Amino acid sequence: MSTEKTVPVVTYLFKRLHELGIRSVHGVPGDFNLVALDYLPKAGLNWVGNCNELNAGYAADGYARIKGLSALITTFGVGELSALAAVGGACSEHVPIVHIVGVPSTKSQKSGALLHHTLGNGDFTVFSQMSRHISETMAFLNDPVTAGKEIDRALKACYTSSKPVYITLPTDVVTKEISAEALNTPIDLSLDPNNPEVEADVLETIVKELYSANKAVILVDACAVRHRVLDEVHELVDKSLLPVFVTPMSKSAIDETNPRFGGVYVGSVSRPDVKEVVESSDLIISMGALKSDFNSGSFTYHISTKHTVELHSNHVKIGYSIYPDIKMKHLLRKLIDTLDFKKLHHGSETSKAEPPQLSNEIGAEEAKADTEVISHAWFWPRVGQWLKPNDVIVTETGTSNFGILEARFPPGVTAISQVLWGSIGYSVGAAQGAALAAYEMDPSRRVILFVGDGSLQLTAQEIATMMRHKLKPIIFVINNEGYTIERLIHGVDAAYNDITAWKHTQLLETFGAKEGEYKNFVIKTRTEVNKLFEQDQEFSSAPYIQLVELFMPKLDAPRSLQVTARVTAERNAQM
Repeated sequence: MSTEKTVPVVTYLFKRLHELGIRSVHGVPGDFNLVALDYLPKAGLNWVGNCNELNAGYAADGYARIKGLSALITTFGVGELSALAAVGGACSEHVPIVHIVGVPSTKSQKSGALLHHTLGNGDFTVFSQMSRHISETMAFLNDPVTAGKEIDRALKACYTSSKPVYITLPTDVVTKEISAEALNTPIDLSLDPNNPEVEADVLETIVKELYSANKAVILVDACAVRHRVLDEVHELVDKSLLPVFVTPMSKSAIDETNPRFGGVYVGSVSRPDVKEVVESSDLIISMGALKSDFNSGSFTYHISTKHTVELHSNHVKIGYSIYPDIKMKHLLRKLIDTLDFKKLHHGSETSKAEPPQLSNEIGAEEAKADTEVISHAWFWPRVGQWLKPNDVIVTETGTSNFGILEARFPPGVTAISQVLWGSIGYSVGAAQGAALAAYEMDPSRRVILFVGDGSLQLTAQEIATMMRHKLKPIIFVINNEGYTIERLIHGVDAAYNDITAWKHTQLLETFGAKEGEYKNFVIKTRTEVNKLFEQDQEFSSAPYIQLVELFMPKLDAPRSLQVTARVTAERNAQM
């Protein structure tokens, strides 16, 4: 409870961020945000200080996926534009980031002053217009009288939409005093209720569909995670005992040791046994679907629209009928409370609706192979055997994103990837943000990053930020001589898919690691992988930052990536 009658505008903003669970703020200092940064400690917030704004945006994304919300501070023009690729990714993937931009004074803006960081044309709105299309809402804190309400409005929109918002903070408004009274009342983050009549009709239809189905399945996708309905999803799975599947974007949303978990459905790219169970079902309850190309096996879902119920954050679709403004958060709760689970069917005597049996057993051919070469088919199930409960796994756009689908997770694992936006280099910044968020919540959680040697070169500086904040990720750098995912799509031997070979085991020292506070490993054989995973207990305990350079064949790739790359190349060539 605030005992102050008035507070500076910036303090009001920062205290609201603290109220929403944020403890660390990512960004880069610039002259239009410097005074604001002075007020972070007074609100109980820590400044991260990233190497550049793009990395800061990726880090804020990773932080939000663990904490539920994050904040990013940049400076007008040059700083905010540098972050936009990351903020665009957060918009695409439904990740709530509060993007705060320090901007010139209201006086300078009104006069059209020819300031640095501008286009030299007196237009101070051009950069905010660029952010408009990737922001759920925008708040321009030009007037102290309305600043508090505008802050609360924007923050609620960020949380409830799970999308980025954009807030400007002029230099002459930062320290203006406003009433602190509203800080005594938490921001109302509740969703608007569903229309009761429409909701009742939707609920009745879904219940009838479930009672009449013989082989229903549940398919959980990314927006079920982003829009915070996993508690309801887990309860529905446990009470209904229906087989449940995830997509690449929602991997880790379901406890993969749950006997009703059936694996990852990716259309025709799926494992044959997964594909069979999902596509032979007579009803699919889909939650939070994001059917992008890489998330749907290049649009190869073979499921009946007529026999699909889609629950979304802002609408429901039953067959071909769409019900706007019916939110799955409210509807799921009522569905669970309404269903008589004894009336659900689980197949017939001759055709049980059973999920596939999954394990981290390495395929017979790979297990028997007389080779020490580390292939993807061998490596990813082996990773699954090594993982521990509650690990945080960050995978890069490329072979890692697809390979991790072959690992069965222990309970409590959180997987972070960027399947829809697919910006290479994302994972390094995201790992920094995720590691910081995990440390704030539970320091015992391991954070494990899998990144290719090509992607690493885009954002490698953020390893320095990890070390400055004493974070302890295990970083696997997959050395496969460049952009393997691009080679599989087009240009297998093209020079544009080549990179300069870095000395990866010198990176930690170069970025300032101190003796005794880091370790490097070079792994080239299966025997070395097994020794690292099985015998090196210090390595597995993650006592400090560690980098593992893992050598894999240049053109080897996970099975799912090989299929997806071929289909992607064919689609790109279509006229």
